[in-house]
Amino acid sequence: DQSWHALPGLEELAAKAVAAGLSGAGHSEEGEIALLFTDDASIAALNAEWRGKDTPTNVLSFPAPPDMPVPEGEARPLGDIVLAHGVIAREAHEQGKTLHAHTAHLIVHGVLHLIGHDHTDEEEAHAMERLEARILKELGISDPYERD
Repeated sequence: DQSWHALPGLEELAAKAVAAGLSGAGHSEEGEIALLFTDDASIAALNAEWRGKDTPTNVLSFPAPPDMPVPEGEARPLGDIVLAHGVIAREAHEQGKTLHAHTAHLIVHGVLHLIGHDHTDEEEAHAMERLEARILKELGISDPYERD
């Protein structure tokens, strides 16, 4: 998506956020993650197809099946993360965050989903938020869940 070009250093940001997410969660297994930076319409279509929600969202994570065959000597795919520029840019603006910081947060969030973290109940959500905040701090990004 062309609008992502407005975020300088996106490739470096993505690489750092993925690495920080994996190491911060204690994931030492080598793996591969695909990132798709797209627009609201594309993510809305994916959200409708895979989650039955016909609306754009900020990030979607698609974990790879654990039994996926992997060629000898290749890293096991951990999954795919899809990010929507429009939603993320609007959220960043509304929340008084930079696009850079909010994008990093959502990449970390997606990585955690790929390696098994979830937020289906309040306890899991708080644990995942604390982990995200700790990982983002390592990247020099303030706690996105800080309450005023």
